[in-house]
Amino acid sequence: MPSKAATVAEYLKELPEDRRKSINALRKVFKANIGKGIKEGMQYGMIGYFVPHSIYPNGYHCDPKQPLPFAGIGNQKGHIGLYLFCTYCDPSHKAWFTKAWKDSGKKLDMGKACVRVKSADDVPMDVMAEALRMMPVDRFIDIYESNIPAAAKRKAKAGAKKATAKKVSKKKVAKKKASKKAAAKR
Repeated sequence: MPSKAATVAEYLKELPEDRRKSINALRKVFKANIGKGIKEGMQYGMIGYFVPHSIYPNGYHCDPKQPLPFAGIGNQKGHIGLYLFCTYCDPSHKAWFTKAWKDSGKKLDMGKACVRVKSADDVPMDVMAEALRMMPVDRFIDIYESNIPAAAKRKAKAGAKKATAKKVSKKKVAKKKASKKAAAKR
């Protein structure tokens, strides 16, 4: 359920009291443990933690106008979503995180990058804190960039095909114009 709130304060104000309490507890852990340089704000209709353009000017490759997502906390219909892009990008970090969470005795309901919980009580806060501390900004950017070359190459290749098609099209137009001029002179 993406929110239209422009600020974190507006977002929190929209929430039912129980969700607000849980999300604030999670925010406290996130803010205390994320790497220096990562900012909190609204992103994709939820509370986002991201690498701002001032640190990573390229932004997110899927939408370069967006800063590079790191993590997020979102109120969903049946759960609170913890969106851990920082974990998703690094298989060894994800393996550590999964094992540490399960070893805590708490139930892990995780997709590729999203952990679904009913409340903050379902989160082993020490594991969450350590997972965030383990991923400083520089390391995250390096891992992120190591994961996008194939996609970036495909995108560049598609752009090159379009450019080639435009050049071919321009040449055809130029030939037609030259043929018409030659025909008109005859």
